[in-house]
Amino acid sequence: MTAEEAKKAIEQLSEKITYYNHKYYQESISEISDYEFDQLLEKLIKLEEQFPEYRYPDSPSQRVGGTITKEFETVYHTYPMLSLSNTYSEEDLTEFDQRVAKALPDQEYEYLCELKFDGVAISLRYENGLLNLAATRGDGVRGDDITANARTIRSLPLRVKADNLPSTFEVRGEAFMPRLVFDELNRERKAAGEALLANPRNTTSGTLKMQDSSQVAQRKLDCYIYSLASEGMNIQTHEGAIKLLERWGFQVSPTYQKCRTLEEVFAYINTWEEKRLTLPLDTDGIVIKVNSTQQQKILGSTAKSPRWAIAYKYKTQSASTILHNITYQVGRTGAVTPVANLEPVLLAGTVVKRASLHNANEIARLDVRFEDTVFVEKGGEIIPKITGVDVSKRLPLSPPVQFPTHCPECNTALVRREGEAVHFCPNQQGCPPQIKGRIEHFIQRNAMNIDSIGKETVAQLYENGLVKNVADLYQLSYDKIFALEGFKEQATRNVLEGVETSKQIPFNRVLFALGIRYVGRSVAEKLADHFKNIDALAEATHEELIEVPEIGERIAQSVLEFFADPANHQLINELKEAGLQFSLQIPEQTPENQILSGKAFVVSGVFEQFSREEIKDKIKMHGGKVLSSVSGKLDYLLAGTNMGPAKRKKAESLGVEIISEQDFLAMIA
Repeated sequence: MTAEEAKKAIEQLSEKITYYNHKYYQESISEISDYEFDQLLEKLIKLEEQFPEYRYPDSPSQRVGGTITKEFETVYHTYPMLSLSNTYSEEDLTEFDQRVAKALPDQEYEYLCELKFDGVAISLRYENGLLNLAATRGDGVRGDDITANARTIRSLPLRVKADNLPSTFEVRGEAFMPRLVFDELNRERKAAGEALLANPRNTTSGTLKMQDSSQVAQRKLDCYIYSLASEGMNIQTHEGAIKLLERWGFQVSPTYQKCRTLEEVFAYINTWEEKRLTLPLDTDGIVIKVNSTQQQKILGSTAKSPRWAIAYKYKTQSASTILHNITYQVGRTGAVTPVANLEPVLLAGTVVKRASLHNANEIARLDVRFEDTVFVEKGGEIIPKITGVDVSKRLPLSPPVQFPTHCPECNTALVRREGEAVHFCPNQQGCPPQIKGRIEHFIQRNAMNIDSIGKETVAQLYENGLVKNVADLYQLSYDKIFALEGFKEQATRNVLEGVETSKQIPFNRVLFALGIRYVGRSVAEKLADHFKNIDALAEATHEELIEVPEIGERIAQSVLEFFADPANHQLINELKEAGLQFSLQIPEQTPENQILSGKAFVVSGVFEQFSREEIKDKIKMHGGKVLSSVSGKLDYLLAGTNMGPAKRKKAESLGVEIISEQDFLAMIA
């Protein structure tokens, strides 16, 4: 394919993918399957890898991430991101309305009401229609540059195409994690033996500050836009700005409503108090704004919040019910979790029967006892939790709850590590729920993907003595499986084929499948990329482990403990003999030339044609070295947009040459 043909193909693919993306996120229409969409995107990415000069900043390939950000640069907001005054009462809203009326004597005014989504406020700056900068709210005056991560949000336009578009404008929005995505993420973390995330809001905040944007892309964040700011635009009302944003292709929640009186505002609040629970994301209130932009200017702002807007917060929904007893669940890592069994009660639109009590410390803190009347809330409106006890209704002489000293499944004495709140069963090789849990984790979709085996089949295999660890799956025969109750010829063959196919699963997923405590999917990928094979990882020291990006003390210690156990070495040897992949398949790379030999670079900022990692690879492929900090040994500071001022200042003081992306491309041309 010639360069001209590649350019045309990239433009056509980009246009097609952008169209399908818009139809799906803005109009909720799926014109092609997910598989077909992914195939188009993969084709585009491969073409851009072959012809990087035609990878544009608004390419749909930016959605999949890949940029690594070690430090988030501080950027200043063109327009301050003020916070809103909050209230929980209609009386306060009445007083707010009276203040508005007093400041606008003899003027008619109206409000625009919007749902207040429980996410993370972000600011997006567009220049000549192109998304140039994304930032967190921070302190309202300055925030963190999260441009690479924001580009992975598929509902955000990377380029806006419209008539009479201002050269520069900013939009504000609420980034959020849909409930379904959050629930799936927690299911994966539970299967991996990781701590569950508390709520979508905190998870969104943490996701936007992840260093690897490809991991952000996997989290499937979304965003609703709710305001527009630009110099010289004649926009009369907030509603007009919202409708303009909709025409420009931004995703705006359709739940907003214009209210001409305070009574209509109250009606809107009452309508959405229950209705909001049917939405795919969390909400915690209503935002009421004076609609006229001219009247907003008259009303003005305090140092912290505008006088023309206020947030009405819904009270956290709670209920009281009876705690009948506590059961203790043993997970695949041996962690023992107490679960309160409740008299069923309706809460936030669902019937709650159980609530986690987390650990022995929480039971002691709450001082819950059997048959107590307890108060239950939904943390982040997702996870039921007990928040207190009505001691006045406690039964006389009710004894305190005693946390078990032995495993409820295998009767092994429980252990509690210093500094940790969780009790563990140490009997890894003999505790039934741990054994079955490790096998269930091993076969899951994100690990070995043996979808012909389910939880019930795992239980059958274990109870019939056919598997005692994951390696035994590869010793199963037709006769052994066919003899199980409910298995016919096709089902038996499906199991055997699924087991055989799993031998092609790459090393990073095999490593995740082993179920090392705290080693989730992303950690497994980083360990696999760094050490390349299981033997190098098994021999790694504590110091070598914590050198890996995002690997801290807790993960390093867990990996060391796993490989210190002879049983795990035996398991890995059996899996190796079965034919599983325990090394990374590394494609050979041939240097393009040595034109940069002996030259040292520091790379900083955001680039148009490459991610930061791609431009570092280019330097190495041409014989250069990449350093992490500016020093006298440096030859060039390769500066992209939004580079931090500290690096530039230090480079200038040391006399280091500062070059642009175009300068670099000319050097290697």
